[in-house]
Amino acid sequence: MPNRNLNTSSRQILNLLCFFLFSTPLFLLAQEESGGEEVKAPLNLYIDCNCEKNYLRQEINYVSHVRDQGQANIKLFIYDVTNGSGGRTYMLEFEGVDDYKDILGKLTYDSTASMTDDEVRKGLLKKVQSGLLQYVLESDLAENITYTVNKEGLGEIQEIDFRDPWNNWIFEVYGEAKIKRESSRKEFEYELGFQSDHVTEKLRIRSDLQINQANKEIVNDDEIFTSERFRYSADASIVASLSDHWSAGVFGGVQHNTFTNLDFRYYARPAIEYNIYPYKEVLRREIVFAYKIGYFHNDYIEPTIYLKEAEGVFSHSLDVQVRYRQPWGNVYARLIGSTFLNDFTKNRIQLNGSFSVRLLKGLAARFSGRFELIRDQINLPGGDASLEDVLLQQKQIATDYETSLSVGLSYTFGSAFNNVINTRL
Repeated sequence: MPNRNLNTSSRQILNLLCFFLFSTPLFLLAQEESGGEEVKAPLNLYIDCNCEKNYLRQEINYVSHVRDQGQANIKLFIYDVTNGSGGRTYMLEFEGVDDYKDILGKLTYDSTASMTDDEVRKGLLKKVQSGLLQYVLESDLAENITYTVNKEGLGEIQEIDFRDPWNNWIFEVYGEAKIKRESSRKEFEYELGFQSDHVTEKLRIRSDLQINQANKEIVNDDEIFTSERFRYSADASIVASLSDHWSAGVFGGVQHNTFTNLDFRYYARPAIEYNIYPYKEVLRREIVFAYKIGYFHNDYIEPTIYLKEAEGVFSHSLDVQVRYRQPWGNVYARLIGSTFLNDFTKNRIQLNGSFSVRLLKGLAARFSGRFELIRDQINLPGGDASLEDVLLQQKQIATDYETSLSVGLSYTFGSAFNNVINTRL
């Protein structure tokens, strides 16, 4: 008599084999149809820039915008600097982490002085979207992309005349007037100016003309105090690029300033500059040494504390600047030292800088300061300054130093994935 338990066990084993034989191809087919890829994490974007972040957050709504680098899998740092057209050059650096690591990208965007703020932000938006495309293609959003190419104007692009009728020259004319009145005070100030800038890879030519007048009238117990300050200046420079690290130039100008007791001043200074890093890296980092030596001549409105009505002086200066723009923060420092060649006791030292750093998640610190040691005020008028001159700042007063310091902390916490933009009152 057959063993039924054995037959039952055999049938169970046979059924299991059949299940695996039929289900395995179906499972592999399903894997093949799905691409056999792991599900990628949603796109979490962190943006650090001197731009309209809210506008970018509003228009780029297919990613989650986060407020801290530690919560992002896409980091975007945008650095900007003034360009030769009078606008700004933006450098966009993309960095992917976690599921998107090793996906990097760099793009640039140039604005011009004639562009409106809306045109600038729209152009920057397109560049940001172009840079994000490589991450979208690696994400689960890839299947939802619709590709379109705007062909409007393609025919016209071929016919554009790339000759610049202005030959890389930029000009600016400006003017401003301010009026302020109170029952016992009247103030009026105006400023007019003209600037020109010619920028190429090898040469930069600048000029700056300004006229400024500020009048004040204060009434106190039927006594009237008046202050009139007037100045004009014209400055120009020519700087040539010698190599990736060296530059040389000449600076000159004239000036009249009632506040600093200058009836007429003219100066001329040749200069040389060395940048430790190549100039093409100026958006990210620079350590620059600039040396100037030259001559200036002063004609004074009133005889000075040294009984001089006019004098000429040879002087020189060393200017050191350090600037770093990094994902962890920004560093800027500048040190200028100058002396008269005929008298080293007449000197000036200026130090100013700023430092911002991301300490930890959501916490940032900012420091800035300025210190100036002043021992070269040869232009001060002789005699004692009146109370009226001091209060109305009509004349420059002797001082040994000037200093200022600011410190700040900021801490952001709360929702990290809120993409809603609401600017209502």
